[in-house]
Amino acid sequence: MRALSLAGLACLACAGTALAAQPATVRLDYIHSGNALSEHYAMDRVVIEPLPWPGDMTRTLDDTDRGINKVEVVDAKTGRLLYSRGFSTVFGEWKTTDEAAKATRAFGESVRFPKPDAPVKVRILKRDERNQFSIVWTAEVDTDALDVVRRQPPAPARPVPIRVSGASPQKVDLLILGDGYTRAELKKFEQTAKRLADYLFTVSPFKERAQDFNVWGLAVPTEESGVSRPSTDTHHASALNTRYDIFGSERYVLTTDNRALRDIAQHAPYEFIEILVNNDTYGGGGIYGQFSTAAANNDWANYLFVHEFGHHFAGLADEYYTSPVAYQASAGRPEPWEPNVTALHDPANVKWRHFVKPGTPLPTPWPKDEYEAHSREYQKVRAQLRKDNRPEAEMSKLFADDLAWTGRLFSKAPHAHAVGAFEGANYEAKGYYRSQQQCLMFDRSEAFCAVCAEAVGQTIDLYSRPARK
Repeated sequence: MRALSLAGLACLACAGTALAAQPATVRLDYIHSGNALSEHYAMDRVVIEPLPWPGDMTRTLDDTDRGINKVEVVDAKTGRLLYSRGFSTVFGEWKTTDEAAKATRAFGESVRFPKPDAPVKVRILKRDERNQFSIVWTAEVDTDALDVVRRQPPAPARPVPIRVSGASPQKVDLLILGDGYTRAELKKFEQTAKRLADYLFTVSPFKERAQDFNVWGLAVPTEESGVSRPSTDTHHASALNTRYDIFGSERYVLTTDNRALRDIAQHAPYEFIEILVNNDTYGGGGIYGQFSTAAANNDWANYLFVHEFGHHFAGLADEYYTSPVAYQASAGRPEPWEPNVTALHDPANVKWRHFVKPGTPLPTPWPKDEYEAHSREYQKVRAQLRKDNRPEAEMSKLFADDLAWTGRLFSKAPHAHAVGAFEGANYEAKGYYRSQQQCLMFDRSEAFCAVCAEAVGQTIDLYSRPARK
């Protein structure tokens, strides 16, 4: 990226000084392979990253109980738990697709943790059918072993400070990566990253907790502008290999090149990553504890940035259910681990009961039939616009018209602002419920529901000092 300003260099210098007393950052890269019926793990390498551990050493254990998986680092001799974090994976999503029933694939993954003083066991846990974690893989790691990678090539780009609120160990460090930006477009990336970060902090509870965040930007320039979109025969080489059409969904944007992602991200302090792709076409994605993506040039980039970050940052589920997705429905209706959706097996003890006012019916009535009838017609128009490769402005207008129609419908509903249990969520019309009628995890509205806002706040607390009352 372009040369840093003196102010930017000062910010980085201050951050480096604050991190100097921190332990090193260890990264375990491994291969996660399998299919719909089985999965396997194999160690790839252990890396000492260039920057010290960015997190608070007094908050090394995760108490949020989120994610399909969890990593635990335990002292090999005593068994003492040193570090834990919940997370989900691209493999975990792919495993629920049609392809996984017919093929076996491998995905690169990583877990990061502060360098221990002695050999450790790194355990990967997975939720079982009872929603409880059990160990599925253990790797013995000696971070002082001869085969640990300690020196790496110089950074391909330097991070730019976008918002620096204080020392990294007491802040949430968000790294915004750019993909598909040419050298001539790096200034554009910086401006876009700042604009979207600024928007994030207008949305509650990020707004009230803005001082608990540091935000950094970093982009490795590419030869061509934009990332690949195979469904339109657009193929570009980019630093992170981010692309559209993941799992056959034209709007789903991810990278499956974990090595490229981690080797670039390691040159900035980070706990969370959002990738901005330099494209106009609507799209994005988010994996809890891994990264999120957003089409930076789309008319709905603000919404995409926050919605997808909600998945990555707080483990929020999608609350919509009328848009096509690649995932296959589960045979039953197990209780989701995500904080904002439920199977409502026990209405009296719904997970967000502290928000439910006495007398609110569970399930909670809403104009579901009318909404679904409208949505069926809307989805037909949406699919036709994509099939005909119409200008993106037409898709943006369709989204705006749909949101306006939904707003009018919901405003007349008797439980428009209540917290209850509204059927239709988690990609399913029946059997899963969301907490409120409208939320930016349900449609393209601008606010989180109370349950999602609480979940976001809990994650902020895990990585920073709690907000002062």
